[in-house]
Amino acid sequence: MANKGRNCPQGVEIIPPPPHRFTMDEWFLNNQERHRACTTHCELVESIIDESRRICDMTLEKTKNNKFATDRELEEQSENIKFCRDELLRARKMIVLEIDSLLTYKARLTDALSSVRRNAAVICERCLISREHRRGIDLTVDDVDKQLRMEHGVIHGAETTFVRSLEQTAEQIRALKSVLYSIDRNLQDKHENFVIERENLNLKETSMNLAIYHGASSLDSSTLTVQEWEILSNEIITNAKKELNSSKLLRNYIDTILQEIMNDLNEQINSTNDAFQQRIRETKEAKMELESQHSKIIEKANDMTLNIARLEKTIAEKEGFIALTHTRLGNRCRRPNLEMTGDAVERQLVSECADLGDSVTKLQQTLCETESILRYLLKTQIQVEEDINIKTNTLKIDEVECMGMRQALSFHAY
Repeated sequence: MANKGRNCPQGVEIIPPPPHRFTMDEWFLNNQERHRACTTHCELVESIIDESRRICDMTLEKTKNNKFATDRELEEQSENIKFCRDELLRARKMIVLEIDSLLTYKARLTDALSSVRRNAAVICERCLISREHRRGIDLTVDDVDKQLRMEHGVIHGAETTFVRSLEQTAEQIRALKSVLYSIDRNLQDKHENFVIERENLNLKETSMNLAIYHGASSLDSSTLTVQEWEILSNEIITNAKKELNSSKLLRNYIDTILQEIMNDLNEQINSTNDAFQQRIRETKEAKMELESQHSKIIEKANDMTLNIARLEKTIAEKEGFIALTHTRLGNRCRRPNLEMTGDAVERQLVSECADLGDSVTKLQQTLCETESILRYLLKTQIQVEEDINIKTNTLKIDEVECMGMRQALSFHAY
């Protein structure tokens, strides 16, 4: 009422106009329009529901098909990864076994090199040094010396070959370990990829911890094509097979050189030993001949000593006869006057004196010659004794020292 007082003149009451009146035709027409609109809307709703149901069924079928196809691709990819992983594992096993084999071959080469350096080379050099202590005529460049120097050359060649083979083996082991590192790294990647793909395969639309990505960048993070992935995976296996083949060839080469070098060493050692044995026999024969000559020289020297004593005695005896003759001649010089005749006695005494002088001269010449020959025999005896000592020293060096050391020279293929 207060509002009415403000808007309307005081005392005036406003009456609303009467509602609009419709005709029956309008009433029927309105009912028909409402019925038609309702029917149309209901039909539209039914059509939309049917279309929605069809779209839902179609999208559900497509979603299921897509999920089935994705699951199939995930399964196939998992199998591919598993196949590659199994191939890598087989290659890894072969690489590990090959590395172990090469380490064994490296140890064989090391043992062979050590045996050659610390055994064959040392013994050969000691033999050469020992034979430098031969004396006199035995210090010759004989067949033993030639064979020892040939042996030294074979040993040096073996050392060089073993060192080079050890370097090749170490390099091949390094290459195999590099391949092994690549395989291990790729196996780790394959394992992680396999776990991810199996995890994706086991995921369901009803699984927990599902999330929708709302970022702006693409969800496709692939950096390689399938062909590139296969090529890179195959390159690792191909490289592993290549290194395995190189390693097997190297092991065959090592087997060959070990066998050939040891055969060459043993053959040369046998040749040197044969030369030693031949030289020892020659030295022993020469020593025995010298000892026989030494015995003969001593015997002859004794005979000559006795002969000198006999000559000296004979000369001494001749001096008595000379003194007798001289005394007789001196006594006859005292004959008086006409008794000093050159009679037969005189002639005989003079002749006897001359003969005794000649005999003594011959005896003294013979004594001088005998003493000279004795001195020569004694000098020869000393020389023979020196030669015997030289031969004894040579036999000590060759038979005792060198052959004693060389008994340790025996090689196998390791």
